[in-house]
Amino acid sequence: MNPRRLLPYLALFLSGCASTFQGYPSLAKRAIEDAPISEAAPQPSPVAPEPELVQNVDRLTAQAQAGGKAFDEAWPAADRATQAAAGSAVSSEAWVVAQTALSALESARNDSVSALASLDVLYVERSNAVSEGKVSGGIDTIEAARGSALAIVDSQNDRIDSLKGRLAQP
Repeated sequence: MNPRRLLPYLALFLSGCASTFQGYPSLAKRAIEDAPISEAAPQPSPVAPEPELVQNVDRLTAQAQAGGKAFDEAWPAADRATQAAAGSAVSSEAWVVAQTALSALESARNDSVSALASLDVLYVERSNAVSEGKVSGGIDTIEAARGSALAIVDSQNDRIDSLKGRLAQP
């Protein structure tokens, strides 16, 4: 390497090392670091939902459970009919009987599906009211009931799908 090229770099390097550190911030404690630390405000305690909401949620929960029970009672007939119709041609007598049993099974679960839909609407309405500051609380109550109703309806959907899978599709 040419020494003439190295000389400017060496001069810049040495001037950087020789400068005093007056332009850099001090590492001493700043005034803000000595300020008192305030405590965070405690979380507000949960507010009990109003009795009307609880009664409505309880009614919808009972409705979902009634739909689950009706579905469970109609299940064996639909199961037998679809087993008998497995492999049957579309529109054959066994296939039609199985389709009728599936329709009865779908009707038996109306209460649980309707309860879930009502809980969904109630949840959205309550969430909007809470965010607007019109009411406080109650979301947890609705969420718990909604989760229970959703589990019932999901189980019914899975069972109906398994029965439909046995039948020839038109």
